Amino acid sequence: MSDDAPVLSRIEERPDGRVAHLTLNRPQARNAITVGLARALHDALAAAADTADVIVVRGAGGHFCAGGDFHEVSRLREEGPEALRPLFETFVGACELIAELPVPVLAAVEGYAMAGGFELIQSVDIALLRDDAVLADNHANFGMIPGGGGSQRLSRIVGEPRALGHILLGDRLTGADAVDWGIAYAAAPAADFDALVERTVANLLGKDRDALTRIKQLVRGGLRGTLTDGLAAELSSTLAHLGGERAGAGIGRFTGRTRT
Repeated sequence: MSDDAPVLSRIEERPDGRVAHLTLNRPQARNAITVGLARALHDALAAAADTADVIVVRGAGGHFCAGGDFHEVSRLREEGPEALRPLFETFVGACELIAELPVPVLAAVEGYAMAGGFELIQSVDIALLRDDAVLADNHANFGMIPGGGGSQRLSRIVGEPRALGHILLGDRLTGADAVDWGIAYAAAPAADFDALVERTVANLLGKDRDALTRIKQLVRGGLRGTLTDGLAAELSSTLAHLGGERAGAGIGRFTGRTRT
């Protein structure tokens, strides 16, 4: 594995659907983010959403992502501030794309998830962590500030006091801490982690794709607007969904069970 393929992509065919496995693939650098990795992640996510029902993002070599690559940042910095723009814009673009994709995107997190890696976790739909994973927005520890969305997303997820305290102090969190804070959905010990990921993927594959897409769109879109607008969008989407054949089939299965 090398930087020649900074993100590996594999489609797994299952009887109940397709799973796209995307692997951040710079293990020699704990999958630190370069322009190439950010661009490859964006393109892999877009391509996977065209064919897969669920997308799972992991890191190679036992770590999720250590954040921005300091060597790349140093090299680009010598060329001036504008030379750094593609690194941050491309990575932010990949994170933003996740919200727009019609399929659920999971992060399966082991080892280090620092700075940009931590920001990527905040961007996915479902984050699953090993208990012993190590997370932090540690930018301030190196005299830097978040550049991948962390200053904006974390406060929306955990609230201003925790977000501001964490970013200013740069303290480390475990996977279990991240669940307690509401950053991640679930965590498990190392021995049970793969089973947790598998159960979650199987659960999603067993559900109607159109329903999952609509739910994701409503939640993501609702966070950008007012409650009134969100409720109106929910009503409109619910009526459109219930009028479709797939929702009708689901209602038929339910009512059939209730008669027995």
